Amino acid sequence: MPTESTFLLAGLFLLLAAVGWALGRFGERDETELPLEPLNVDYLKGLNFLLNEQTDQALEHFLKMVRVDDKTIETHFALGSLFRRRGEVDRAIRIHQNIIARPDLAAEQRDQALYSLAKDYFKAGLLDRAENLFDRLSQGSRHQVEALEQLCKIFEQEREWSSAITAAEKLELLGGQSLGLQIAHYYCELAEQALAQGEYSEARAFVKKAQSGRPRTQRGLLTRAKIARHTDDSEIALRLYHRIVDDNSYLITEALPAMVEVYKSDDSLDLFDKELRQYLVKNPEMKIDVAYTGIVNNLGEVGIIDQCVTEYLLNEPTLTEFIDLQSIDGNNGENHQKALQKVRKALSKLATTIPRYQCKECGFSSQQLLWQCPSCRDWETQRPFTTVSFDSLLHRSGSASM
Repeated sequence: MPTESTFLLAGLFLLLAAVGWALGRFGERDETELPLEPLNVDYLKGLNFLLNEQTDQALEHFLKMVRVDDKTIETHFALGSLFRRRGEVDRAIRIHQNIIARPDLAAEQRDQALYSLAKDYFKAGLLDRAENLFDRLSQGSRHQVEALEQLCKIFEQEREWSSAITAAEKLELLGGQSLGLQIAHYYCELAEQALAQGEYSEARAFVKKAQSGRPRTQRGLLTRAKIARHTDDSEIALRLYHRIVDDNSYLITEALPAMVEVYKSDDSLDLFDKELRQYLVKNPEMKIDVAYTGIVNNLGEVGIIDQCVTEYLLNEPTLTEFIDLQSIDGNNGENHQKALQKVRKALSKLATTIPRYQCKECGFSSQQLLWQCPSCRDWETQRPFTTVSFDSLLHRSGSASM
């Protein structure tokens, strides 16, 4: 049975036949020229290929049937775009290569064909070929801005951050738009690479560049703190983590576990407990964030975190369907603490099976904080869930154990 693609191509053949007839009927012709060969027979041959699901033969026939000129080139571009959108990239490539091969093609049309072919290559995952064409177009064409945008996407995929910075800075100048946040993340990526290789001075220099522009990214603080921890400078690391927490930043879910580790390594968890208590007296609304972070990361040994988690568990209505928390709360002493700890560990284990972060732009969710959303490709758009859907978790757990 003919597919949707078949009918779309057949529609294009009808259009071309009509255009050819109109040009032959009303177009200007030199009387000395031979009469134009009618398109009817060619059209019927192409349509026959389509109806017999011989799309490749139909495409070959189409490319030979219509000469690329000012009157038909837009139809070729439309067909190539159609194939690309439908995932038939090899056919889109052939059409655009056929256009480029024409010796009499105008410069503007050639640039359009090169841009379309580059998009075909990008869609097909042929990034080297796409990069070469986009780079050529970015040197000077009416597609210069679009080519630079595509180059940024390619360099992001290939993790060529220095090249991405160069392209983005050029795009800022030509496109008139601020890409400060995007460029800052490129520098942070370079800092992470340098940090992984033990190049701490270089990593600091990249972070400094990342934080020199506007708007500033909170990622810079986390990266600086990570560098400080790798160089055993716990004082600077804690100062940076405190800045994140003091700003009521959404990154408290990342900073808090790291702070516990640093204070623990310095044998000063009691000091951290005191400082966090003082902070929560001034910012009581952050207790739920502390509790959530404590649960999903199974943070212990800090009294105020344990207290926030306990309060959260005892006031979480969805838990009462599965666990008699009030009776647990009524038991004092060692058994009470053991019971709460058991519930907490079970919930921490369950929480590892669900996403912890969600993109505020497109809704993509993940268990790890991703600075660039894999779905919409925007930077710094993920935010942590501040609550855990315990009812769905426990239902799922109960079903799995049955």
